[in-house]
Amino acid sequence: QVQLVESGGGLVQAGGSLRLSCAASGSISSINAMGWYRQAPGKRRELVATITSGGSTNYADSVKVRFTISRDNAKNTVYLQMNSLKPEDTAVYYCHAAVVSGIYGYDYWGQGTQVTVSS
Repeated sequence: QVQLVESGGGLVQAGGSLRLSCAASGSISSINAMGWYRQAPGKRRELVATITSGGSTNYADSVKVRFTISRDNAKNTVYLQMNSLKPEDTAVYYCHAAVVSGIYGYDYWGQGTQVTVSS
């Protein structure tokens, strides 16, 4: 089992910045990739950014340049630095971990953290 705990959400004005953190615990040795997803009211959950165990990153077009995903392996933590925030970024942001254990694969999700960007 893997537990993911997000933090760092809050209310900011347009143009501001937030830094989200996701701390992983439990059976973390086999985490292959982690990422951030978000879900706005009335919208489906969408991928924001991912980072693999090899360090490769991927971003949604809507957040490229503005957002940066990073990791601290010593702390088993991933971050999402969000700059130049827009009201359209308002959503609940969820941390995700993809785990490979032998031939099995698992998906884990954090509880979500609210990000609200005011205009």
